[in-house]
Amino acid sequence: MVDLRPVGHVLGLLLVALAALMLLPMGLDRFTGHGNWLAFLYAGAVTGVSGGVLALACANAMGSGLTLKQSFVLTTAVWVILPAFGALPLMMGAPQLGLTDAYFEAVSGMTTTGTTVIGPDRMTGAPGLDHLPMGTNLWRAMLQWLGGLGIVIVALIFLPVMKVGGMQFFRSEGFDTLGKILPRAFEISVALIQIYLGLTVACAMVFHWLGMSGFDAVVHALTCVSTGGFSSYDISFGAYLGAPQVAATLFMILASLPFIRYVQVMRGDVLPLWRDGQVRAFLRWIGYAALGIVAVTMWRQGADALYMLREAAFNVVTIMTGTGYASVDVTAWGGFAFVVLLTVGLIGGCTSSTVCSVKVFRYLIVIEAVRIQLRRLRQPRAIHQMRYQGQPVTDDVLDSVIVFFTMFVLTFGALVVGLALAGLSDRAALTGAWTAIANIGPVWGAEVGPSGAVDAFPLAAKWLMILGMILGRLELLSVYVLLMARFWRD
Repeated sequence: MVDLRPVGHVLGLLLVALAALMLLPMGLDRFTGHGNWLAFLYAGAVTGVSGGVLALACANAMGSGLTLKQSFVLTTAVWVILPAFGALPLMMGAPQLGLTDAYFEAVSGMTTTGTTVIGPDRMTGAPGLDHLPMGTNLWRAMLQWLGGLGIVIVALIFLPVMKVGGMQFFRSEGFDTLGKILPRAFEISVALIQIYLGLTVACAMVFHWLGMSGFDAVVHALTCVSTGGFSSYDISFGAYLGAPQVAATLFMILASLPFIRYVQVMRGDVLPLWRDGQVRAFLRWIGYAALGIVAVTMWRQGADALYMLREAAFNVVTIMTGTGYASVDVTAWGGFAFVVLLTVGLIGGCTSSTVCSVKVFRYLIVIEAVRIQLRRLRQPRAIHQMRYQGQPVTDDVLDSVIVFFTMFVLTFGALVVGLALAGLSDRAALTGAWTAIANIGPVWGAEVGPSGAVDAFPLAAKWLMILGMILGRLELLSVYVLLMARFWRD
């Protein structure tokens, strides 16, 4: 049996930290004179007491560290349990969501998906994001920022050890390369927090310099660097067209690059960042997609070149990075652009970044595997060693990548069918599954509100999307392994 007490101790400490962070939106609402600050006070008290009791009850079980099985349990538990407490302010105060909607919003935040259930009500005319208390919009952004930071730490410390989806390829890079500089996981986390915080502060300063209010700059910086996409406006980033879009595009790209490279840059070694095959492929594919959309749209609709270049670059980046900001109705660009955007959403960014989806690394591994197989067919007697960035790719890495691709496709298909059976239209079911499993954000369909909110979705559809968001954020297999009886028995 797996001893869950160390997991409970860590979860308790995280809940206490989450409760402490609720003081920020509470203080903001109190300062602005909004009575919603009481919701954060009560939610913080419940969260802090629950976390404190759990941490103290399990404190005597902490030894030298977590076992591999405990790491699997902890990784999933964090993204299941913390959103439950993160949802409390949304239930106790504005916008007073029900259990399902509040949990959906919190999961969407912490998984950095960005799909929201909060929007102008088409039946009652109730206001949406624009009229929420400032503390609530700040809390939604904070959930995404915390989720983005958490997944970078998990991707560098836990997933390589778990050998999930080929991430064991980065184990030597994450530990041996850093081992001489950052010998312990805590120090790795500190370095990542410094980089993440630095990018966030820089982003907020640039946004404010380009015309955003101080509050909007902070909110959008938190959700831009985390590639989450929550906005404080129903029209999303459409409230800040022009120069802020260009800045957001840049910071979304920066947040999608391997954070391990930033650590090396901090230590004075810049070359690995540019030499990383993921980085170069990621930038190339963004360029191909954006220029293709610009060319076809201008040919068919005769749009202005500079306008289309800015909008195409912004929307390709926001979809490929899984940020999910909206600036225009991309469906008006035609079928070609829509298919391109759906495709890049299933690619994602680089490993050990805030981005989800399949990720560039796995596509490069599969492309190289196809090349090797073609060479073997042409030269069956020759020895062909599969390599990535000069390093040999072992069979266990290739097998893990293939299994991940297989499970991703099967899960995606199952989600589409499930959402259709739940009552969604074909387009909403397809894009709902796409946005959930790849943690992207936007959904299109007749059931989607004018602001992109999915509040009208059936309860079953919302819970299926919650499941998809958690599975996608945690690389599928780290969750599926918990469903095996043998995992708990051995």
